[in-house]
Amino acid sequence: QVRLVESGGGLVQAGDSLRLSCAASARTVSTYAMGWFRQAPGKERDFVAAITPSGARTHYADSVKVRFTISRDNAKNTVRLEMNSLKPEDTAVYYCAAARALTTAQSAYDSWGQGTQVTVSS
Repeated sequence: QVRLVESGGGLVQAGDSLRLSCAASARTVSTYAMGWFRQAPGKERDFVAAITPSGARTHYADSVKVRFTISRDNAKNTVRLEMNSLKPEDTAVYYCAAARALTTAQSAYDSWGQGTQVTVSS
């Protein structure tokens, strides 16, 4: 497993942008696919975006496609989620996670961060 620590959350207004970062504890993170998930109050945790170990392929939930961009810097053991045109419905705790392959299935991710709160006001 890999230790993951998210940062960059906060309170913003609708239409604003925010960048989340996920720092990994081990260089072996470059061999993992990385994903971002989110959980809104009273709702289940949902898939947001994922990226292959090399960064060559990405996949997004329909609700964030075009607005969000996932990227990674394996030299810095970091994964980022650039969020633009934020909406109140994007309000949630955002988690990064590591898996052996690109997937939207939460069960395939065996390392998780503690989460960072994103709140979007209208």
